[in-house]
Amino acid sequence: MVSFLLLYCLLWLLALAGAAGALAARYGAPAPAPLPAPLPRVSVLVAARNEAGALPRCLASLRALDYPAELLEVLVGDDGSTDATAAAAVAAMRGFRGRFAVVPIAGALGTARGKANVLAHLARRATTDYFFITDADIRLPTGWVGALLAHAAPGVGTVTGVTAVGGPRVFDRLQGLDWLLSLGLVQVVSDAGRPVTAMGNNMLVARAAYEATGGYEALPFSVTEDYALFRAVLARGYGFRHVFSPAARADSLPAPTWAALLAQRRRWLRGVQALPLRLRLELLAFSSFWPALGALAWAGGPGLALAAWGGKVVVQGALAAVCFRRAGLRPPLGLLLPFEFYTLALTLSMAYFQLFGGAVVWKGRRYD
Repeated sequence: MVSFLLLYCLLWLLALAGAAGALAARYGAPAPAPLPAPLPRVSVLVAARNEAGALPRCLASLRALDYPAELLEVLVGDDGSTDATAAAAVAAMRGFRGRFAVVPIAGALGTARGKANVLAHLARRATTDYFFITDADIRLPTGWVGALLAHAAPGVGTVTGVTAVGGPRVFDRLQGLDWLLSLGLVQVVSDAGRPVTAMGNNMLVARAAYEATGGYEALPFSVTEDYALFRAVLARGYGFRHVFSPAARADSLPAPTWAALLAQRRRWLRGVQALPLRLRLELLAFSSFWPALGALAWAGGPGLALAAWGGKVVVQGALAAVCFRRAGLRPPLGLLLPFEFYTLALTLSMAYFQLFGGAVVWKGRRYD
C-alpha cells in the first residue's frame, strides 16, 4: 500500500511539473490570426441582478476598450433587481458613443432560467455576429475584444479568456491563486485539443454557433450555463479556443466570505457532474492528493507524508509562477503554505456537499 501511495504522489507531482512546462512553452496553443478587416461590430452581453455596486466598474472598463465605440453594442440584462442596478448602468454609460441598452428581463424563454434566461433575452436583442459575454463583477482589459476576436477563426464557436481574482485581503489572494492554478491546468488540457469547459464571465460565442444550438431557451437548464452552452456548441461541430494572456484577462471581484465561496463552488460542482466520465475520473484522481497524503502518513509514517507534501508545495509553486506570469501578474509565492490549508478546507467542504447534496442558492434563487 505504501508503494502504491508513493507512486500516486510521484505521478501527481510529475503531472503538475509537466503542466508547468507545457504552459511555459505554450505547447499546442493555437496562434492568433489577424483581426478581420474591416473590424466587425460586436455585442457585449452582461447579466446583472442586484449589481448596482459592482456594475459601474465593469461598464467603465467596457468604455475604456481600445475597440471603436461605434462598433460596440453593450446590452445589460436587469434580472429583476431590487436595487438601483438599472440606474447605475445608465449613469455609467451616459455619453457612450456606441449602442447601449438596459433590457428589463420579464418572463422565461423556453427552458432557460436565471442567468441563462437573461442571456437568452439579450442574444435575441443583439444585432451582431459575435457575442462577448461577461459578468457584472468583472473588469476587462483594454485589448479584450481584439484578444478574443483574433482567435475566432472560421469554424470556432467559442473563445474563452482567462479570469483572475484579486483583492487586498489574504483570503482574496488565496482565491486568486486557486483560480489561476485551476485555469492553468484547463489551458494545458485545452491546448492539447481536449475540451474541458468555458468561462461565462470572459467568453466569445459566434452567433452562428449559438443559433445552431437553438440558444439557451432550447438547452436543458443548468446552473453552469456556460458549460452547457460550450458542450452544445461542440456537439454542433464547432471548435474552441482558450486564450491565457494579459490582453484576454478578466479581473473578477473575490467571493466576500467563506460562505459565498462555498456557494460558488457548490454551483461549480453541479457542472463537474455533467463532465464526460473520463474527465470526471481524471479530475477525481487529480483531486485525491489530500486523501492519499493522509493515507500515506498513516501507512508509511509522517516522514514520507511530509516529503510528498513538500514536493507538492514546490511543484505547485512552479506552476503558480508560470500561470501568474503568463497572465501578466506577480505570483504570490509567499501564500503557498497558507494555500495548502485553504485547499484542504475546500476539499473537505466539497466532499461534504458531494455526500449530502442540497440545493444550490445563487443570486438569491434556489436551484434544486
